[in-house]
Amino acid sequence: MPIRSEKEMSVAQVREAIKNAKSVVLADNKGMTVAQVTRLRKELREVGVDLKVAKNTLIRIAARDLGIEGLDEYLHGTTNLAFSHADEASGAKKIRDFFAKDKDPKFVVKAGVLEGKVIDARGVNSLADLPSREVLLAQVLAGIQAPLAGVVGVLNGLLASFAYAVEARIKQVEAEA
Repeated sequence: MPIRSEKEMSVAQVREAIKNAKSVVLADNKGMTVAQVTRLRKELREVGVDLKVAKNTLIRIAARDLGIEGLDEYLHGTTNLAFSHADEASGAKKIRDFFAKDKDPKFVVKAGVLEGKVIDARGVNSLADLPSREVLLAQVLAGIQAPLAGVVGVLNGLLASFAYAVEARIKQVEAEA
């Protein structure tokens, strides 16, 4: 009986980790050395991502409990889960950057979970291509600021034209007097 309760606790831990994460990347780490995994874990932790290994059956049960459908086809072989807590794209970005220089990456992205929906490896790569939160905020602010700067420029031009017209009229009145 203790084995069953341990598995139930493991399922509960995986379920809570998936539920609390902003996104989850599922990957296979065929042939990675312990040193590589340790270095990857450390770099992921720096950006608010936890890397865990879980049995496919436990992941399947946790996903079913959370109402996540379509994950079964990706649950084969060893499965690593990268739980992003800081933002949705941080895990996918860091994993892509970590293996960008490898010609034969040992860490193959299988799928991901974003807002309770399953995305394939192509979707995870698209997520990694998104700019950071700070860049997105800067782009939004620039989009808001550009029209306002145009309005200010037009108003400034109108005021300058009015001031020139008043100055010209003053000179004209002085010249007549």
